[in-house]
Amino acid sequence: MNRLYQRPDSAIWFRQEQDTLILEIHVQPRASRNQIVGVENDRLKLRITDAPVQGKGNEGIIRFLAKEFRVPKSYLTILAGARSRNKRIAVRSPRVYPDWMTGSIQRG
Repeated sequence: MNRLYQRPDSAIWFRQEQDTLILEIHVQPRASRNQIVGVENDRLKLRITDAPVQGKGNEGIIRFLAKEFRVPKSYLTILAGARSRNKRIAVRSPRVYPDWMTGSIQRG
């Protein structure tokens, strides 16, 4: 894989709308650990340990992203893809932007 530096203003997988950050995510459930893998097909690839059963996968995603952006879980909303691996998630008033948003990320 090539390592690319992607500036926030050129990223396709997220956009800022006033005080809300919109993320386009592809989720891999049942992973060995929760982690950001990189960008794949213009979506942020996220591995989550939870299984996609009875909303547990979505809860795991919300928990993980809330911690990354240092916001309460109630500040995150799944806008699209609640029953899909491809999701659109809104993060209201993120307190921090994690290093993986502005640093080197892998593109697959």
